[in-house]
Amino acid sequence: MSSPLPIAPLGAGGARLRSIDALRGLVIVIMLLDHVRETFFLHHQVSDPMDVSATDPALFFSRLLAHLCAPVFVFLTGLSAWLYGARTGSRGAAAVFLAKRGLFLVLLEVVVVNFAWTFQFPPSVVYLQVIWVIGLSMLALAALLWLPRAALIAVGALLVAGHNALDGVHFAVGEAMYVPWAVLHDRGWIELGDTLRLRTSYPLLPWIGVIALGYAAGPWFRQGVDAALRQRRLWAVGVAAIMGFVALRVLNGYGQAQPWAVQDDALHTTMSFLNITKYPPSLMFLLLTLGLGLCLLVLIERVQSAAWVRVLCVFGAAPMFFYLLHLYVLKALYLAGVAIRGLNQGKYFGVDGMAGIWLIALLLAAALYWPVRRFGRLKAERRDLFWLKYL
Repeated sequence: MSSPLPIAPLGAGGARLRSIDALRGLVIVIMLLDHVRETFFLHHQVSDPMDVSATDPALFFSRLLAHLCAPVFVFLTGLSAWLYGARTGSRGAAAVFLAKRGLFLVLLEVVVVNFAWTFQFPPSVVYLQVIWVIGLSMLALAALLWLPRAALIAVGALLVAGHNALDGVHFAVGEAMYVPWAVLHDRGWIELGDTLRLRTSYPLLPWIGVIALGYAAGPWFRQGVDAALRQRRLWAVGVAAIMGFVALRVLNGYGQAQPWAVQDDALHTTMSFLNITKYPPSLMFLLLTLGLGLCLLVLIERVQSAAWVRVLCVFGAAPMFFYLLHLYVLKALYLAGVAIRGLNQGKYFGVDGMAGIWLIALLLAAALYWPVRRFGRLKAERRDLFWLKYL
């Protein structure tokens, strides 16, 4: 049996760490764009997978861009967990931190995040979304990180590549496996009495695979590893993943339930080709998004002194604070819009086109930069406040 993942003390700083923060910052700013869409464009809500024949290209590609967010963030969560263990010199410390923070995130999703979306207390519906699945993935990783690195990679790859083989497995409401399977693989409703329902929006299995692969990539970021070697490895894996996506998609093969087809023009044919499933994330979805994410990580590390990288690092250094803040700011803005302008889009308040969505997102990102920066500095300076590290 090969030895477990090596843990060695890690020095602070470095381009490799700045690139991680910057990429995390990039995807949460993209997430902001998608949540602005979900707030001010409800009159053009998009199903998943998107209907290529009925979706405006500007809306389609904006939604497609947001597909990067969850896979990259979960992968970086696993990578950051390895770095935490390396910094403390203890795999046990990493496992304990993952377990505590995982439980914290599950509670945060149910109590704080869900209220930001519904503004209903007590809730009649609890949406178990990305924070919930990150929390559960962290709990799973707390157990998996004790595996040898080769075994951890095998588990991660099996879950990412193999979960689509389970697409035909379903359980009816009332069967013993219905609730566990709704959490692990099928999106579904879980009834808790007559007044409360849970919606499992993010099936768990493939996300455990993603966080495990992120953790397994950790040794490439160890202090002293040659930057050029790390970048070649990341680039090779990223390009291979993208090529794998293209090959499988051209063949309409395994890893994506909805086939693509030639449309009336090249633009809509491209949209059909890129119409990949997020719930649960198909193999093709993860190949494309993680492949692009790894390539972006390399590119950011190579230009890590650029001003825009430093700006993204501010968002990436305090992602949970940004996440919670932007949800409540968006809710406040929506309620203010309704109060001032009324329901100007049928039964919703919103803007007329995606240009307005992009403008709101850019303005909001600029406005939130300063409180996020201040919180990030507080988090770095007040090591005595242990709860800050959970945000």
